Amino acid sequence: MIVGVVASMTACAGRSAEWTDGDHAVAGGGADGVYFAYGESLADELSTSLDVPFVVEETAGSVDNLLRVDSGEALVGFAQGDAAADAVAGAGSFDEPIAVQAVARLYDEYLHVVVRGESDIHGLADLRGRTVSLGAENSGVNVIADRVLDAAGVDVASLQDRRLDLAESIEALERSEIDAFFWVGGIPTPGIADLSEEVPVRLLPIEQSWVDEVNRRHSDAYRSSDLPVGLYRLDESTTTLAVPNYLVTSASTPPGVVRDVVAGLFDARTRIAERVPMAALLDRTQAIFTGPVPLHPGAVEYYRAQRD
Repeated sequence: MIVGVVASMTACAGRSAEWTDGDHAVAGGGADGVYFAYGESLADELSTSLDVPFVVEETAGSVDNLLRVDSGEALVGFAQGDAAADAVAGAGSFDEPIAVQAVARLYDEYLHVVVRGESDIHGLADLRGRTVSLGAENSGVNVIADRVLDAAGVDVASLQDRRLDLAESIEALERSEIDAFFWVGGIPTPGIADLSEEVPVRLLPIEQSWVDEVNRRHSDAYRSSDLPVGLYRLDESTTTLAVPNYLVTSASTPPGVVRDVVAGLFDARTRIAERVPMAALLDRTQAIFTGPVPLHPGAVEYYRAQRD
């Protein structure tokens, strides 16, 4: 699905001459997730400030977004730090390195393993033999779910995986068609917040030792964190895994275009945060820390100019 956005009626004199005609896509994610909401707001803002038509695309998530950016289907996209690290290394879901670079580090995302409040599932080991969703094909959720289950000693083959996207997972859990689903996103994730208003939910804990093991085996992109009391109407905090996410673009994107996008991203931060609270976490001092994914030269120019 492609959602159109409103373009500005006045020309933008300060825009780089490197822009081309036609729509420019932001690769978002599932319609009930933070990526899509953030992407929709960003597309809105860039269309207005740059007088360039932007659209946001509904996608399967991080891996899909990285592939779309690499192929030129999208100008920019959202991606988890681990999936982006795999992309530039040609590891994990990527058979060979792809030429993507970072525009900015945005905020941290959190692993959610969601079950109904009355469920008898209390840990990852209890998922054996159950019907679950480990995320959509070509999603960053699927990457992390596989890695965490492996670190916890749970064979993915022992689960009946439906491989649903977030909206499908929420609907299936609400109907008791699945026993649990995995999701990686900002907090609160709108779809899960809405679900918790209708059906009591719990989140399964992710142990620090599992996070350490995932880091040892993979890209060292993860850290242990907590989902706070009150989130999704939870009665207690839950330990989980966190991973940074980035806005990415192709290495071939003209520097002036990227410079304009970064400037628009920061200029619109407060307005976007009114609709997408996670946008308030965008910070110039942290945005440059995207390793091992290199910053695009146009982004480097922007950040250096801010220090002058």
